[in-house]
Order: sequence, then structure tokens, then C-alpha cells
Amino acid sequence: MMGDDTWTQLFPHHFERSYPYPSFNVKDLHTVDNGCIEHLFPSLYEEDWDVLIAHFLGVDHAGHIFGVDSTPMIEKLEQYNNHLERVIKVLESQAGPGGLHENTLLVVMGDHGQTLNGDHGGGSAEEVETGFFAMSFKEPLNSVPPEFDSYSCQTDLDGKNVCISSMQQLDFAVTMSALLGIPFPYGSIGRINPELYALGAGSWKSEASQKLPGSDVWMKNYANALCINTWQVKRYIDAYSASSAVGFSHDDLSRIASVYAEAENHWLHSTKKLLLDSDGDSDALVPALKWQIDAYFKFLTTVSELARSKWTEFDLNMMGSGIGIMLMSLIFQVFAILRATKQLGVNSSSLSGNSSIITSSSFTLFLLGIRSCSLLSNSYILEEGKVANFLLSTSGIVALRQSVIKEKLLTESIGFLLLSTLCRFAIEVGLSKQAATSAFMKDYSSWIANIASNLPVWDYTAKFIPMLVLILLAFWLYKATNCSFFDWPWKYVILGTILCYMLIIVHWVTDRDGFGVALMPESIGKSYIPRIVYAISLGQLLLLAYGQLFKRNCLDCKTKLVTKTTTMLSAWSSTVILLSGKQGPIIAVASIVGGYCIMRLDNIEDVGKNRPGRSFSIMQWSLFATCVFFCSGHWCAFDGLRYGAAFIGFEEFMLVRQAILLAIDTFGFSIILPVFGLPFLVASKYHDNLGKHFIFTQLSQMYTTYGLITAVITTFTILCVTIQRRHLMVWGLFAPKFVFDVFELILTDVLICLASIYYFDQGNDDELEVKSSDY
Repeated sequence: MMGDDTWTQLFPHHFERSYPYPSFNVKDLHTVDNGCIEHLFPSLYEEDWDVLIAHFLGVDHAGHIFGVDSTPMIEKLEQYNNHLERVIKVLESQAGPGGLHENTLLVVMGDHGQTLNGDHGGGSAEEVETGFFAMSFKEPLNSVPPEFDSYSCQTDLDGKNVCISSMQQLDFAVTMSALLGIPFPYGSIGRINPELYALGAGSWKSEASQKLPGSDVWMKNYANALCINTWQVKRYIDAYSASSAVGFSHDDLSRIASVYAEAENHWLHSTKKLLLDSDGDSDALVPALKWQIDAYFKFLTTVSELARSKWTEFDLNMMGSGIGIMLMSLIFQVFAILRATKQLGVNSSSLSGNSSIITSSSFTLFLLGIRSCSLLSNSYILEEGKVANFLLSTSGIVALRQSVIKEKLLTESIGFLLLSTLCRFAIEVGLSKQAATSAFMKDYSSWIANIASNLPVWDYTAKFIPMLVLILLAFWLYKATNCSFFDWPWKYVILGTILCYMLIIVHWVTDRDGFGVALMPESIGKSYIPRIVYAISLGQLLLLAYGQLFKRNCLDCKTKLVTKTTTMLSAWSSTVILLSGKQGPIIAVASIVGGYCIMRLDNIEDVGKNRPGRSFSIMQWSLFATCVFFCSGHWCAFDGLRYGAAFIGFEEFMLVRQAILLAIDTFGFSIILPVFGLPFLVASKYHDNLGKHFIFTQLSQMYTTYGLITAVITTFTILCVTIQRRHLMVWGLFAPKFVFDVFELILTDVLICLASIYYFDQGNDDELEVKSSDY
């Protein structure tokens, strides 16, 4: 065995010789392939093996990083084609009588397919189907009889008749076992494939007294192999039914036994006797063999169909317990929100007299209900980004209506709707990566950079705009340091972020795929600068933790809340932007504009400056975060992960480190920054100092509401998987969505806990050395 080290992990003691190579570094296209090539060709001249496995990985990795329509993919396919031709020539040169490869069978196949953007893991035909090529170097004695031939032939563009066959993955193990002459796998319920089995006919030793034609010899051997195949499957089904608590029903077992008995009786009373009769009449044997093979086909097909319908086991008790626990947590969260509302001095009578609050809360529940119920449909899960954007736009229209009625904040309302429209376009662009007509699959670090890749002006614009935007963000932060309340350690955190922004620009400039400017060795710009950014970001978080524990100041609660929120977001932003590629600064600015509009629109209602329970703005905040997730080119599937981001700054693979970077890239703009930026909604409502108790109770209520929204969505996802557990798309669509939502819920809850520790501290209620007017 040579190549992918997964083989030696699964079968550590099965190979006489093995040459494993690490397989998880998807940015490495050549190490595994070069290792295979190095050991493959010398092994073809050796006699100390019966099975040789060479598992190449370059095409798989090129698909993950660059996509199908890319130069590295074409180069890899050409490389494979050349080496395959070399292998065939070596085998053919030694395939003569008595040669080393007289009875060698060459099989070339993929372990899975690829989507058009080069990923896999779902249930689409492109992912679960793969090419399969088998070649025997000894002339077969016969061909497969037409009645057992599954070929379908079509005329290609050159007028040639091209015939293609197919086989179920279930049948591969037993077919290879039959060709190798080894026992069938005990747990297999597959059927020996007739076409592939016929390739081994050339190596059969024909008896001197054999008078049967070649096709009859094939049927005789194939019927014998199917006899053993059928007996093995029946033996396994009996053992499984006797030991499994959730097995086949009595009617299913009776049906299986009946079909097996029919085939067995015919074998014992007809076929077996004809096979033992060496002088038997071919005219009598051939019909009996055909009937026998059909009977075995019927049995094996019956078992496989029943297995496909019955062997997806689900523990309904555990599912019910999980849903029950989620519902209980939702109830506790609702009570926590009501308790916080009561602590703010708002009772039910005051709420009932305020129709604006009731209308806002009702509309929020309406949006949340539609958002949650949409997750019960596979079509709406596929269009989740569009659903969230539609609801966000709907909330923007409601806010615009209120702006017109109140005659204020009209600019913010229109700007929010325009931003929502741009988000819809970005979501469409991101989804087009999955489409057959996608124009966004070239070798770029960001899908945004390929919208009009054929235009030179756009190429330069797409390279310079992210840098200019990043400089603008740095300027904003620099202006913030001029405010008197940005004292140590917060001022140094802001300066560290500005430094990181400049380093990111240098990193992009020195990228050979970007500008190719030889300002420094490529290894420094490619590897060391990202590591420096990571180190500075970690140092900023440690500095904020130090200030939280030991720094005491005289700032009022609102000022301190704004300061701490700004510095926390800036500390995270550099890493998130770096991992997001050149689209990062644009998404960051869009997030700032969207958050600002939501904060401003939260002030439309004249219900009092300190009205509690602004659930509508929190719902908008959550919807906008979801839209940003899809705008940044992600979607809730494993092929929606941008694996290349996990290796920015690193070439070698380390599981924990790469997992953390991948999580930050995937959820940085949609979870991490929104959770830590939520206090701005509290601070924007207060123009007088009301005391830390009132402000932090408001913040607690908002965080609980935000967590409740995430938990409700996850609960409906769990409910969807439970209801749709037998759906065709359960593993391709519902299960990945479930994994993403559960991870998002856990990450959101963890970040809310950390944010609570960070923001809920002692503030100065009496001495106001810095007034609110300063900002």
C-alpha cells in the first residue's frame, strides 16, 4: 500500500509493505502523489505482493482548494493520465504466458465524486458517483451473456458507439473477493457484478474434458460464485435478525426465507445435478443456469432493498429527550427575559398600555416563526440565505414605514434597505458557486474577485479596493483613539489592530497571486506575517483580560461599555479579516453599516428613551448576522467550508490549530463579532447615566433574547431532522444543517458567557469624568 495514510490507520497490520503519507493537508497537492509514484513503478517489477493499492490524493485536494475548473486540477489530471499510461505499458509488457502480470487485473477508481466547486460530502449524484475503469491483460475466454449485461450504449459526437455500465458500491467488496478467491466479507449484502467478474475468466483453468462453450463456462462459474454469495448473505441476515433488537419484521424475514428456499430448492434438485454430470447436455444445463442466476439475483435484490429501507436506525427515545431538553431550555430563557423585564421596573399593565411595544414584539415573533418553520423544508434550507434576507428586507420596510410616519431617520431606513439589496446580490453570487453555470470558480482567494475576471480594470480594482477599505477602517480606529476615554489598555489594543491591518496589506501585496511585488521573501509575507497577526490578536485579548481584572477607572457605565465593545471587536477583527481574504474588509464595512443602521432605527419609536425589551432590533441583528454568513460565501454544508483559510500562515497540518482557524473564518462575521458587538444596542439608547444596574440588566435581557432566537432556530432544526429522518436528503442536507446549527448554538452560548464576564463588571455611577457628549 502507498499513499493516503487512512489505509494504515484502518488496517495497521494488514500490509506486507506500506508507504503512508499524511492526507489532511489539503493545500499539499504533491507529497502523497509523488510518494505513490516513487514506490509504484518499482513495485510493478516485484513478485512479493498479491494486491497493490496506490491511493493518490492530488485531485481531491485540488478540488477542495481550487475547484474543478482550475489550472491545478487540469495539471493533476494530465499527470494522472500520463502515469496511468506508463502503468498499462509496464503491465502489458509482462502479461504474456508465464509473465509476472499474466493474471493481473488493473482497477482505477475514485472513492467519491466531486461537486463543481471540488467538494464532496453530500448526497448529490456528482458526489456519490465516481468513475470506474477495469482492465484485464489476459484475453477473456468469453463475454457476458446479453441477459446479464447492464451496459447502456449511446453514440458520441464522433459517431462512435460508447457503452457504459454501472455498479452499486454495495457490490464492489464481494466482486473483488470473488476475483481474488478470498472469503466474502461477513457483513456484506452485495452481489457479484457480472461484467467485472467476467474480466477474470481469462485466468480460469479450463478442464481438458470440458466440452462447453465459453459462455456456458462463464455461467457455470458465475452460478457457483453466486451460490456461495447467496449463502453468505442469508447466513448474515439470520445472525443479524437473531441478535439485533431492531431488525427485520416477521413478514420481511418470511419473504426473505421464501425467496431463498425457492433458489435453494432449484439448486439442489436441478442445477447441482446437471453440474455434477460431466457428460451433461448443454441444451439442458444452460436454461437451468440462467434460471438459477435469476433466482439468486432475485434473492440478493430483495435483501438489499429491504436493508436500504430498514437499516437506517434511529433512537426515537433519545431524539424525544433531546427535543424535550431544548424545549425546557427555551422555557427557562423566556422566564429569564420576563424576570429581567420586571427588574427594569416594567409590569404587565404598563406593557398592555403600550401598543407600540406589543406590536413590535408580535412582529418579532412573526419573523422568528417564519424563520424557524422554513427549516422544516429541504427547499427552504437550500435557500436559507435568501429566506433570511427576505425577512431582513421585510423588517427594513417596516422600519421605513415608521420613519416616514415619525418623519425621522429616513436616510438610515433607505440605507438599510439598500444594504439588504446588496446582501441579496452577494448571497446569489455565493450560491452560484454550486451551480453548473458558475463563473466564480477560478483560482482566487475570494469569490468576489472573480465577478468580472476578464476585465483588466476590474482585476486591479478588486485588488486595490480591499486595501483602501482596510486603510479606511484603520483611520476610523485611529480617530477613535483621540477620544479621551480611550485610555490604557484600550488605546494600545486599538493601535495593535491598526498595525495588524497594515501587516495584512503587506501580506496581500507580497502574494504572488496578487501583485507579485518582491518587497521581501515570499515565505515571510506568506507565512510569518499571518502568524504575527495571530500573535498580536492573542496579545490584545490577553491585554483586555488584564484590564478587566486589574484596571479601575472613573468612566460612567455607558462610556465604558462603548469603549470595551469597540476594543473587543477590533481585537477580533484583524484575524477574521485576514482569514476571510480580500472580501474581508468589504464585509467588515458592510457589517459596521448594518449594525449602525439597526442601532439608529431602534430609536424610531418615541416610547421613552429607556424602553425595555427591544426584541425587534435584536431579531434584525440576528437576521443580518445570518445574511453575512451567506454573503461571505459560506453555506450550511461541509463543502461550504473554506478549507484553504485554515492554512493561512501555515503549511503543515495540526488538527486543533487548523480547526480553530477554520471556525473563526466560518463564524467570525456571523457569530463572534455580532455577539461581542451586541452591547452597542444597549449603549445607543441611553443619553443620561442611569446606573450600572439598569444598563447591565438591559444587556442581560438582550443577550438572553439573542440566545433564545438561536436556540429556537436550532430546536426547529432538530425537529426537522427527527421528522425527516427517512427523507432522501437526510444525510446530504438535513444532517449537515443540524451539525452547523448545533455548533452555532454552542459557540453562541459560550461567547455570550464570555461576553457576560467581560461586560458585566463594576462601573462608576457617581463620578462622571467623561461625559456622554464626548462620543
